[in-house]
Amino acid sequence: MHEFALAAAAAVALWWLSTGVIIFLDGLPQSTFRWSMLGASALALAAIWGLWETRATTTPAGAYLAFCCGLVAWGWQTMTFYMGYITGPRKTPCPPGLSGWSRFLAASSTNISHEVAIAAGALLIATIVRDGANQIGLWTYLVLWWMHLSGKLNVYLGVPNLSEEFIPEHLGYLRSYMRCQPMNLLFPVSVTVSTVLTAWLVLLASQHAPGSFEAIAYTLLATLMALAVLEHWLLVLPLPAMALWTWSLSSRNPPQPVIVNASPPIAGPRSA
Repeated sequence: MHEFALAAAAAVALWWLSTGVIIFLDGLPQSTFRWSMLGASALALAAIWGLWETRATTTPAGAYLAFCCGLVAWGWQTMTFYMGYITGPRKTPCPPGLSGWSRFLAASSTNISHEVAIAAGALLIATIVRDGANQIGLWTYLVLWWMHLSGKLNVYLGVPNLSEEFIPEHLGYLRSYMRCQPMNLLFPVSVTVSTVLTAWLVLLASQHAPGSFEAIAYTLLATLMALAVLEHWLLVLPLPAMALWTWSLSSRNPPQPVIVNASPPIAGPRSA
């Protein structure tokens, strides 16, 4: 059983660390973004090569490597958005009073280019691994896409915990498209789908020998789906989600204190 535990622990650690690193880099001065993206792009190219090399490798190491490659590919997509390189045509707050379909279109236009890039990335990875037996990298990318899309829609429709502190200042206008409310109709659907998929992947993992390629692959994906469930519950439960990545927020400049005078200054005597 330790093989299952090791795979689950690896998935959690990689998810937590990669998320924290991206948050940290996004909080640095914008003058550093080009260097961060340069490094991320080099890693993304290495990940694409890794997906190609491991597409026919059905060993435990192949499962871990493909998982990491899918995670890196997704991380690159995330960085391009949060650093402002690939977002959408609208870069302004939501107009007051906007609602319904108009509000949805306005919100979509803030990140439509990013969503197209994500779809293009999925198509590229699917093309790379289409003839291979190891497609863990593709499924890792798709699970992360599901987490991203479902979470984004729930925040748009309304949840109690918006986690606005994770949004960098240069994307501050995105906060105006979020809605704070106790619940929305999509939330139970999102949690149910994620929970059912998690249980299904756990069942698939249990049907293979511990330590085998299939067992490790399904365990990695099941853990990622379980994290999707956790992320969704953190949107509504009174839990300190920010505590998971407090260290990564240290790169953000603390807000400058606003000094308010207790009384208006007294004008001195005018010179004649």
